[in-house]
Amino acid sequence: MDMFVSLISRAVFMSTPLILGAVGEIIAERTGMMVTAVEGIFLAGAWGGFIGVYMTGSYTAGFLLAMICGLLVAMLYGVTTVYMNQHQIVMGTAIAILMAGFCKFFFRAIFGTPTTPLKIEPMKVFEIPLLSKIPVIGPVIFSQNIISYLTYLLVFVTAFVLFRTSAGLTLRSCGENPEAADVIGIDVRRIRFLSVSAAGCLGGIGGAYYCICNAGMYNSEIISGRGWIAFGICFLGNWKPVGSLLFGLAFGVSDALGIFAKTSQIGMLPTEFFNALPYILIIVLTICRRNLNMPAKLGTNYIKEN
Repeated sequence: MDMFVSLISRAVFMSTPLILGAVGEIIAERTGMMVTAVEGIFLAGAWGGFIGVYMTGSYTAGFLLAMICGLLVAMLYGVTTVYMNQHQIVMGTAIAILMAGFCKFFFRAIFGTPTTPLKIEPMKVFEIPLLSKIPVIGPVIFSQNIISYLTYLLVFVTAFVLFRTSAGLTLRSCGENPEAADVIGIDVRRIRFLSVSAAGCLGGIGGAYYCICNAGMYNSEIISGRGWIAFGICFLGNWKPVGSLLFGLAFGVSDALGIFAKTSQIGMLPTEFFNALPYILIIVLTICRRNLNMPAKLGTNYIKEN
């Protein structure tokens, strides 16, 4: 039982950054913007988050810098796709590749090539009084870090805003019928750019999570495609925040199983299999998914007619 509780608790912990990235992606994709720069946003967030904490000793500063880095990458993507009408997939992929080189170069420019990895103290767990003592549920749900609590709250707030408010209707109209939205006076390009910016902020925090809350260090492989997993969770969750929560937890279990297998002495399967398990899962689930209710104009640039 203790092993099961530990595994599920770890799954909730590991699902947090994926859910953050997926919720940001949902906000953007509901307006028609397919933010394929998400891997670069995650990496920039990890880079900025680690530097912020390492330089200042403040987790708040780290996450703030991570948000700024993610925002800047998203704004670059937004300017080139929303206002310059460049291809969303091609531009996003190019920016992701650019950030891989950018972060590696400037990390070495700032810190050189240290003989031992630079480290920070990972953010500690915050146990909610009384609730954390509930058997099974307490250690799993109420013994997490503050970012996890805020992430799960964000899921339901985002779902409410998207489907129960006029602001959410405005966002969704830009992805379903931007021409009609434009006719009634909605600035489609502005809404799309702001939604991409929001995705950048959330993705930046998600990337920083791996450094600040998990590893306590930074390297150029720390994200290792998890931004793309967050991108896939948006599809699997049918562009709904609660759906992203469920699939994020599923991938959290996958990640937790990999960590458990590598740290235990179980040798039934090679550790490389568990490293690949989240990516195998995303491929299998995407192939098996049949009913996709995607925004009608997803990935299509909106060019305002004169």
